[in-house]
Amino acid sequence: MKALLELHDVQTYIDQYHILHDISFEVPKGEVTVLLGRNGAGKTTTLRTIMGLNPAAKGSVQYNSEDITKLSPYKIAKKGIGYVPEDQGIFEGLTVGENMRVAMKKENESTHERMEWVLDLFPDLKTFWKKPGGQLSGGQKQMLAIARAYMNENELLLIDEPSKGLAPIVVEKVMESIQQMKERTTIVLVEQNFLMASRIGDQFYILDDGQTVHQGAMEELQENETLRKKYLGIA
Repeated sequence: MKALLELHDVQTYIDQYHILHDISFEVPKGEVTVLLGRNGAGKTTTLRTIMGLNPAAKGSVQYNSEDITKLSPYKIAKKGIGYVPEDQGIFEGLTVGENMRVAMKKENESTHERMEWVLDLFPDLKTFWKKPGGQLSGGQKQMLAIARAYMNENELLLIDEPSKGLAPIVVEKVMESIQQMKERTTIVLVEQNFLMASRIGDQFYILDDGQTVHQGAMEELQENETLRKKYLGIA
């Protein structure tokens, strides 16, 4: 199967700092690809590079067989890539409903169907529809951030650390929602919670010091304690 997203030998700088040295991976359509690695390995920068927020200095990013390496972020988003950043990126002064509508590229029957589906997935958002985003709990903000990215017909979702700072019961809810979303769209997930990553992911890539150092099916990593200890620091 042709990959939906491909990165080839990507290098990225932030100011004078060389963050990504050699990142290469492929994302098959209809699967969840998990990027793993210790803090500072380059996972967030990889997602930001795909979105054009930290443009690649070398290498290429291919989406649907098209080179998007040099495109601006808004053009990349228009191609059908949704992005949920680590800091969630919601508008705290707008209500839940306003946040959802601002995220829409267009308002039509298809969009409203997607909204109904995502509100069934996250009933808290329906309950607090008129509440400002800044007054939501951390888990509700994460739900809103994921829901906003899903509002459009994005073929690919990039989700950065969705479980960060959340209580275990909320992590479970977020995990269930992503598992349902994977039936409808392709996902690239950055996640430090290995239990969550292993339950959701189909394949993994490990990043270390800005390089891709290992890849495989998620089952392989679940069974390979040596690899987990070496690159993730977990048994």
